[in-house]
Amino acid sequence: MLTRLLAKLGALGRFGFAALVLFVAMGCATTTVTKPADAPPAAKRWRDAPDWKAAGDETVELLRGYLRVDTTNPPGNEVRGAEYLGAVLKREGIPFEIVESAPGRGNVIAELKGSGEEKPLCLLSHIDVVTADTAKWPPGKGPLSATLDDKGMIWGRGALDMKGLGAIELMTMVLLKRQNVPLKRSVFLLAVADEEQGGSGMRFVADERWGDIGCSHVLNEGGIGVQDLFVKGQSVYAISIAEKGILWLQMTAHGDTGHGSTPMPGRAPERLLRALSRLRARGLTPTIHPALYDLSARVGDDAGGFTGFVLERPTLLRAFALDKFMANPESRAALIDTVSVTGFEGRRAPNVVPSEVSAILDCRLLPGTRPVDFFAKLTDIVDDPLVTFEAIQIAQPTESPWNDPFFDALVREALDGRTQVVAGPAISPGTTDSRFLRDKGVRAYGLVPFVIPKEDFKGIHGTGERVSVENVHRGLRIVYRAVVDVAAK
Repeated sequence: MLTRLLAKLGALGRFGFAALVLFVAMGCATTTVTKPADAPPAAKRWRDAPDWKAAGDETVELLRGYLRVDTTNPPGNEVRGAEYLGAVLKREGIPFEIVESAPGRGNVIAELKGSGEEKPLCLLSHIDVVTADTAKWPPGKGPLSATLDDKGMIWGRGALDMKGLGAIELMTMVLLKRQNVPLKRSVFLLAVADEEQGGSGMRFVADERWGDIGCSHVLNEGGIGVQDLFVKGQSVYAISIAEKGILWLQMTAHGDTGHGSTPMPGRAPERLLRALSRLRARGLTPTIHPALYDLSARVGDDAGGFTGFVLERPTLLRAFALDKFMANPESRAALIDTVSVTGFEGRRAPNVVPSEVSAILDCRLLPGTRPVDFFAKLTDIVDDPLVTFEAIQIAQPTESPWNDPFFDALVREALDGRTQVVAGPAISPGTTDSRFLRDKGVRAYGLVPFVIPKEDFKGIHGTGERVSVENVHRGLRIVYRAVVDVAAK
């Protein structure tokens, strides 16, 4: 990296040295890394009150039972999962109710009351999980098996997305109740339906019941810890403070129908292919959100050396790391507005050219990009009056500030007692139910408190989803302590 820098500046001839001095001077402006403060004195009494081994083992069994409850969406039937959670809450004497946003679409609302000195804190998860092809999972480790193997891995659809965090949030409520922790704010458990197919459960709770809840902060999915994300040997918890917006479109090409044996110009399939080619070839301008500078600086501060020197300085980061970020699909998605083709419609028969064919586009938009503007941009790029767009779903990008005590608590507890671990703010390329709450002014943070290898990402919405017992134990401590840090009186 340093060689590349010197080579570029050396090409400037007699001005090379001056340019080097100027460039390094510009690069020496560092992003300040803020270390989380110690836990508040009021919380310290309760942070290690639980028997962590017993509580972790209990959470593992709660999760395994939860994974066996079929809440595959579609159709959902989340009331089954709601009743499973409700049985635990009832046994522990925690007040709750199950409300249906539609028949069979159960949503859990549970509350541990506080003194009201501060606004409530919400622990949010979704009950539904995506579909799974059982035949492609390992024998005996299917999506509803909840198998605990000899390597300490728990298998099942939802282990990561997101029954794992749901079980941890449930156990956090149980521990707060058992320890009789005095609360300066109420703590709510919200477990909702239909996140995977549009969020109708959370939308219902936000529209119909928010007056009874009114949280100022929420913990939800959105980020997760990843091994070797930027630096080998280092694990990074990317805590979601923002989510990209949604623009789901059906792009339809129109033309004359005809016989497939004779190719003719201007027919619908040809127009659709041309439109897709133009979208694929569109220029990509990366935008670095301030959260990425912050997270990069935290990574660099931990890594040290020349790598740390570059990552802590925005000028050098843009000059020498941006290409690497753009070359990686996961990091690139946090830098650009994306367009992904997720399906096609319109085929009739092999020898018949249809008059209409469509592609389904999943567009995800950075904070600062308005869906209406991006819609217009796509229309201009395609530049064909016989190609039309129809909006399927639209949601604005949302974000929360991260100079916040609850965010700091999540960072502090993720790092506690560990080395080569970083936690910081990030933009989630996906969308969660947090968008409904940020619209109400809630500060929403996304963290599934597990650390997984990069290859385990394939299990999320894919084959072989699993989480380790160690992650469940550690994740419970992170969430419980973070809640105690901001809620204990």
